[in-house]
Amino acid sequence: MKETNNKNFTSSGMSLIVKTVTRWTVLFIMLYGWYITLFGHLSPGGGFAGGVIVALSFIHIILAYGKDFVVKKINKILSESLETTGALMFLSISIMGFSVGVFFKDFLGQGKAFSLLSGGMILPANIAIMIKVGFGMLSAFLCLILFSPQDEEK
Repeated sequence: MKETNNKNFTSSGMSLIVKTVTRWTVLFIMLYGWYITLFGHLSPGGGFAGGVIVALSFIHIILAYGKDFVVKKINKILSESLETTGALMFLSISIMGFSVGVFFKDFLGQGKAFSLLSGGMILPANIAIMIKVGFGMLSAFLCLILFSPQDEEK
């Protein structure tokens, strides 16, 4: 019985080589997405580009390991909840500007030039956008693979 479960685990998804390379690279891809997000106000990038890269790291896992394995690990409801959290974070950051009188006013101040905290509220806004875009793309991709026409034909 154990042999059959192992056989089903290895037969879903792509080859063992692709799965191994995925395990090695997915963390680096996700870290690169966070880097693009955090340093988006100093170099090309930002929350949208970082969110796309983070979402692609999850999609990379889905493509390598197959739908059945990933659906157990990544919950569609959790992904949608995190997307909503990112939108609420961005909205609350923009509304906090009302505390100083203007919608989207920089209430954090500016730090030392060319440092991570030099952009004022751009950094927290980029993080909120990354969460919104990343998990929004992941939710859309999960919906596409969960409700594929191939499942209805069987």
